[in-house]
Parts: sequence; structure tokens; C-alpha cells
Amino acid sequence: MHQRPSTARLYAFCIFLVLGAAVAWTVQADEPSRDAPAPTQVRDLDYGDVLFHFFQDDYFESIVRLEANRDFDRLQHHAAEAELLSGGLYLSLGLHTEAERIFDRLLAGPVAPAVRDRARFYLARIGYQRGYYEAALRNLGLVQQPLPGKLEPERRLLEANVLMGLGRYGEAAQRLESWSDTSGWSSYARFNLGVALVRAGDTARGRQFLEQVGTLQAANEEQASLRDRANLAIGFALLQQQGGEDPAAALSRVRLDGPFTNKALLALGWAEANANRPDRALVPWLELQQRRLLDASVQESLIAVPYAYVKLASNGQASAHYRSAVDAYARESRRIDESIAAIRQGGFLDSILATVPQGDRPGWFWQLEQLPDAPHTRYLYHLLASHEFQEGLKNYRDLRLMQANLAHWTDSLEAFGAMIEAREIAATQREPRRQEMLSGTDLDTLAQRQQELTDRFAQVEASRDVTALASPQELSQWDALARVDATLAAMPAGPQRDEFTARARLLRGALSWELDRVYKVRAMQTRRDLQQSRAALAEAGTRLAAIGEAGDLVPQNTQGFAGRVDELTQRVARIAPLIDATALAQERALAELAVTELQAQQKRLGSYSTQAQFALASLYDGATAGGGR
Repeated sequence: MHQRPSTARLYAFCIFLVLGAAVAWTVQADEPSRDAPAPTQVRDLDYGDVLFHFFQDDYFESIVRLEANRDFDRLQHHAAEAELLSGGLYLSLGLHTEAERIFDRLLAGPVAPAVRDRARFYLARIGYQRGYYEAALRNLGLVQQPLPGKLEPERRLLEANVLMGLGRYGEAAQRLESWSDTSGWSSYARFNLGVALVRAGDTARGRQFLEQVGTLQAANEEQASLRDRANLAIGFALLQQQGGEDPAAALSRVRLDGPFTNKALLALGWAEANANRPDRALVPWLELQQRRLLDASVQESLIAVPYAYVKLASNGQASAHYRSAVDAYARESRRIDESIAAIRQGGFLDSILATVPQGDRPGWFWQLEQLPDAPHTRYLYHLLASHEFQEGLKNYRDLRLMQANLAHWTDSLEAFGAMIEAREIAATQREPRRQEMLSGTDLDTLAQRQQELTDRFAQVEASRDVTALASPQELSQWDALARVDATLAAMPAGPQRDEFTARARLLRGALSWELDRVYKVRAMQTRRDLQQSRAALAEAGTRLAAIGEAGDLVPQNTQGFAGRVDELTQRVARIAPLIDATALAQERALAELAVTELQAQQKRLGSYSTQAQFALASLYDGATAGGGR
């Protein structure tokens, strides 16, 4: 007797997948750091610098600057806002524990009600993401005022999802039934309301809301995917009833090129088969057979098609398809063995991350957009799309980024060490010249000479000694006139002596007049020169003292820098093995998760193969019995 392929497990799996309300919220949710408060007026320049990097989506640089500025107390006017922004940034980087600690610390102090409400909302979001539904619901209940902008509808949807996570579907439905928002969240609210009503036992009303989502005009890919999901949920719900309303109408609304197409085609075939229309069931199933065998729906179609041929009494075609299915399952099982072997060889996650575009920043909502077509990933599309694997992959990627960062700083620290060594060598080479300069410079003598010149000039100004400021040529002339006077004093008196004396007096008077004429100018210049020399002596003293101090400070500075470099080097040396071990453990955990998934697929293929072989044997037995009669 021919057996119908088992579909109960597939129904349960697909309904669980389709009606997963939590996913309908997380797809739409924005990054929490984007909701961080942005003040209308930046009063601290350093906080503006933090916000600049934040709005450039450079969250790591933003949080580094925020922490540094907070340590230096440079965010006095934005303390609460900076704290809330810090929590959002840590949350955006996936550091839930640190973000929760920051929000708890923020709530423990005197903060504005609006800031307190936002912190409660973030704590609720953290709790929901981590599965702490009671704590999430408690924090949502402490939000006193409506949140600003798009956060308020997100808060209401989050509250409904938390209640659904607690299994309180009736309360979730009550929360969503009062929904009046017309934003992009409304479609998700109607979907989740339909899910809540169905799970609360009100299938008829739940279907009404799912129908609204299933017939909406999609404005983007997210809404189109949500619409497909709602139609698939309706189709499977009707398919489970068996004998009620025909699910084909809802299943036919699922796109032929969407993520739920294969499940819809499989379900549509079973809907036609349940209605005793096996010829029409072949249409979607044969289409499904043309698709990649990696999908579970495609795998089941291999035994669904011959099942339809049996119903049409085409045993020959049914036998051919059953044999083809057994061969296909065997081939796929061998390929899964290859995938398992490839995963256990290592490098599984690195090959996946190799497809990530350069410059793609990590974050809480980072998702893998592309997969390598390799033996170890070919069968893992569903696993890689799961929340558990994505979270683990994000953690592994962050660990790899940490390793790269530590490697960069290891190189930098080596360069700093070389710089310190070069500075010490240069200081050693300069030391003899420094000592020579210090020992060969007598600033005290120069200062004493400066004072003597200052005192002498004061006497010149007091007596108006014009000859004291005469040029060397003028002094030579003045001395020559003195010698002439001595010569004339030795001559005998007479007309010739009187004539020479008159000429000498005339020359002395002309020279005195000239010296007196330029005296003020020369006095002013001399005064300026004395001031400049005094300033030059002071600067020379400062520089000489700096040269003396430099000889003492350079060893201290290099030792201080070297100590910091050594400390950082030892810190990196301590952290690096921990990160390496954690990355290895994470890789092994995800690899084991992947192997478990592949083994489950292999087991499913084995089950399908057994069903196909049993059905084929039944066909042969029937043919033999018929031939015997």
C-alpha cells in the first residue's frame, strides 16, 4: 500500500517559522544608537566632536572619544545625554551587559524624566533580545510618558512582542487592537496581532488581520516579504484544518521569487492534493523540482511528485520519480558528508566573513548579506539566517576585528620602541656637545660686563660726555687735536704760535659741534643696544637652563615612554591569547552548530529516501500481485 509522505512536521516547522512575531519586529528595528539624544545646542565642543563621528556611523571612534572626553571632564553640559549616548553605542556594538550597566547607573542618579524613559526602553529592548521577558515587561511598565518620534510605536510593538514571548497572547492582542499608528510599524502590528489572535485561539479574527497584511500594496522589499509571510501563515493554517476553506487563494499570493516561494509552492501542491486534484498539485511541485535541492521544500517535492502520479494511476512515472528521488537523496547525503568534513577542517567562519565588503562596520544589527558558494556553506542558508547563528557570527567577527586591532597596535608599539631607542641614541650622541656648551659659556661674566656698560652709559648721560659716544675716527681726531695742543704749548710765543693755536681751536670747536649734534641719536641707539643685549642675555640664560635640564629630562622621558610601551605590550600580550582562545571556541561552537544542522538535514534526507524506497517497493509489490492474478 502506498503511503502519503509525512507533512505534519513540515507544517509545524513552517507555521513556527512564519508566525515568529519576534522576527517581524527585529527586522524593522533601527539601531539603538540612532535613537540616542542629540541636543538642540551643543555647548561642549568635545561633545560635538563625539556626535560628528556618531553621525558618520563610526561608532567605535565615537565611543573612544566619548570615554576619553568624559575622563577629562570635558562633557560637563551634556553629562546625562553623553551617558545615554554611551549606552546606545555599546548596545549598537552588541555589548549588552555593558549597555545595561550604563543604563542602570543612569537611572540611579537624578536625570530628566524623558532621559529616564528612554533608558527604560533600552533596558526593555536588551531584555527582549536576551530572552528576559519579565524584566523587559517590567521596564516597559516604568516608562511614564510617550517616547519621542518613532520610538513610541516601536515601544508599543515591543510590549506586544514581550507579552507574546511570555505566552500571554490575549494581552498582546489587546495591546495591538488599540493600535492607531499609520507609520511603517502598522503592518508589523497587524501581522503580530493576527499571530497573537491565532495563538490565543481566535483563529477567525486572527485571519482577518493576516488577510489585511497579505493583501496590502507593498512599498518596499520588507513589506513584500511580510505580505508573503502573512499569506503563507494563512495558507498553512487552512491547510492544517483539512476540509475547510481552500488555502490555494492565500498561497497563490506569495511571490514566485521571494524567500517563502518554495514553502508556498509545496503547500499549494498539498492543498490541491487534499482537494483530490493531483493533476493540479503537480504544477507547483514540478516547478519546485527545478529549484536547488538544498531547500527542504524542494527535497520533499521529490517524493510529493510521484505521490501525485500514483494518485493519477501513472505508476510508471511514479516509479521513475521515486528512483530519481532515491538517487538525488544519496548524492545530497554524500555532499553533506563533504560539507561536514570541510567544516571540521577549520576556516569555516573566515570563508564566510571573506564575503563581507571592505569597510563594513560591525554593529548590533549587522547582517551577513552574501554567502560564499562553498561545500561548507551550500546547505546552511537557513542556519546562517537564524538569530542564534547570526549572533554567534557577529561575536566571531568582532573577535577577528579585535585580533586585527591588536596586531596593528603590536606593530605600532614596536615602532614606538624603535623611536624611543633612536631618541636615546641621539641623546647620547648630543651629550658631549651639550657638556662643551655648558662649560664654555660664562653668562655671569657677560652679565657683569653688561652691568658695567649700563653704569658707564648712565655716567655719560649724567655728564653729557659727547666724546664718550664718538666714533673711532672722531676719537682719533680728538686725540690728534690733544697732541697738537701739547706741541703748541712747547713752541715759543709769537705770531706763528698764535696763528696755529687759533686754527686748532677752530678744529676742536667744529669737532665738538659735530659730536654734540649726533649725541642724542647715538645715546638713543646705545640705550636700545643695551636693552637688546640684556634681553639676549636673558634668553641665553633660559636656553642654557633648558639645555641643562634636557640632559636630565631625556632619560626620564624615554624611561617613562618606554615603561608605558612595555606596559601596553604586556597588556596586548595578555589579551591576545584570550581573544584567540575565545575566537577558536566561538568557531568550534558555530562549527558544531553547523555540523548538527547538516546532520539533521542528512537525517531528513534519509527519512525521505526511506519513504521513497518503501513507496517504490509498494509499487513493485502491487505490480507483481496484479500480474499474478
